[in-house]
Amino acid sequence: MNIPVVQIAKQPMNTKKTQPSKSSAASIQLPLEQISPSKLQPRSYFSPERMAELTESVKQHGVIQPILVRPFGKDHYELVAGERRYQAARAAGLTQVPAVVRDMNDAEALRYALMENLQREDLNPVEETEGILKLLELSLQTGRSEVISLLNQMSKADRGLADNVIRQEDRQAILSVFQSLGRLSPESFRTNRLPILNLPPDVRDAIRQGQINYTKGREIGKIKDADLRAEILKEASAESLSLREIRERINEQQQGTDRDALPTRMEAVTKKIKQLKVWDDPDKREKVEALLAEMEMLLSEE
Repeated sequence: MNIPVVQIAKQPMNTKKTQPSKSSAASIQLPLEQISPSKLQPRSYFSPERMAELTESVKQHGVIQPILVRPFGKDHYELVAGERRYQAARAAGLTQVPAVVRDMNDAEALRYALMENLQREDLNPVEETEGILKLLELSLQTGRSEVISLLNQMSKADRGLADNVIRQEDRQAILSVFQSLGRLSPESFRTNRLPILNLPPDVRDAIRQGQINYTKGREIGKIKDADLRAEILKEASAESLSLREIRERINEQQQGTDRDALPTRMEAVTKKIKQLKVWDDPDKREKVEALLAEMEMLLSEE
C-alpha cells in the first residue's frame, strides 16, 4: 500500500470551517469536534509522562505534523493515524488540527495505522500482536480463532507435518499482510508473538504498559502461583531486574515454598499410610519398609 506524503502545516489564523476534497493529499484544518477516534487503533496504552510532554509542546507550538483521517459520515471524519497528536490537541485546548483526508476501507486504515506505529516503534509486543491479528481478520474476513487455525495449518504444511489443506487465496492473503508490514514472517509471528495471548493478564498488562519486556514477561508468566507471580513481577519492574536475576528470584522463592511444604507433605503421607494400611499388602509393605530403612539411615547420619 502506498503511504501518502503529507505536508507539514502551520496553524492558520482563520478558524473558518473547511470542507476538504476527499482525495486531497495536502493538509487542511479540521475542527476537533468533527473527528472521532478509531475503533481500529492498534495502540491502547499511552504513557502519561510522554503524553504530558507532548501536550505541553502542542500548547507552545501547535500540532506540527498533520494527522490522517478518513471520511466518516457527513461532515465527520475518523482518525487513522496521529492518536497522540489528536489527544494532545484536545488536552491543550485546541479547537482544530492540521489533517490529511483520504478515503480508506477498514483494512487499509488499520494497515496504515500499524505501519506508522511499527515504523516509529511505538507499539509494544501486545499491541503489535493484537493489531496484526486484527489486520489478518479483516484481510481474511474471518474471526481470530480461524486466523490462528490457518496460521497453524500453514506452518504444519510448510514443515511437511501435514497435507496442505489451506486455500491458496488464504495463504496469499496471509503472506500479503506480512509483506506489507515489512517485519516478522507468518511463522515467526505464530511462534514468538501468539504466545503473548496466553500469558496471565497481569503479566500481559505489564508488557503493554512498558514495565517489563516480553522476554522477561514470558519467564514470569510460567509461575502458576498468582501471589508469587505478582511478587516477582513487582520486583522485576521496580528494580529493573535482568532475565538472569528474575530466574534466580523465581528459583529462590520456589525452593522456599518447597521447604515450607515439606512438613505438611510428611504428615499427609504418614496419615495416608495408616489409612490405607499398606502393611496388609505384601508388595507395598516391602517397598514401604525399604523406604523407611533409607529414611532411618539418613536420620542416623545426622
